[in-house]
Amino acid sequence: MTQILPPETRIGHVHLKVADIDRALAFYQGILGFEITQRYGTQAVFLSAGGYHHHIGLNTWESRRGRPPAPGTTGLYHTAILFPDRASLGAALKRIVEAGWPLEGASDHGVSEAIYLRDPDDNGVELYRDRPEAEWPRDAAGNLAMISAQLDLHALLAEAG
Repeated sequence: MTQILPPETRIGHVHLKVADIDRALAFYQGILGFEITQRYGTQAVFLSAGGYHHHIGLNTWESRRGRPPAPGTTGLYHTAILFPDRASLGAALKRIVEAGWPLEGASDHGVSEAIYLRDPDDNGVELYRDRPEAEWPRDAAGNLAMISAQLDLHALLAEAG
């Protein structure tokens, strides 16, 4: 029997094992712009956008000075961070470019626009914004027809102001 979740169900936060808290903070706080909401000594920190208790937890409880998982192993593919609009996604891209942080890719999926990169611990990170549902591409039968087209990063940067 398939269990149907309420449509308001959301993934509330992600908690990542990292090798070095300060290095991870330089990325998540320094480049992406999340704010620290609470620290637990030198081993854990919680980060948020807009004062929520936490969207991202970082800890070294089992991973201090550890290495990323080897390619070809199971684990988290990426954390997707949803931005409220194109201008805020463009501003995030601007901070990434100014920091000299490498991008892995950027795609227009029809339903969304996304930028892909890796954090200092080699975790995948997707930064994206959704288009309004009325703009989502659909086929003749009305089914969702997502795409993977090249995203115009120059146009997105221009949105940053």
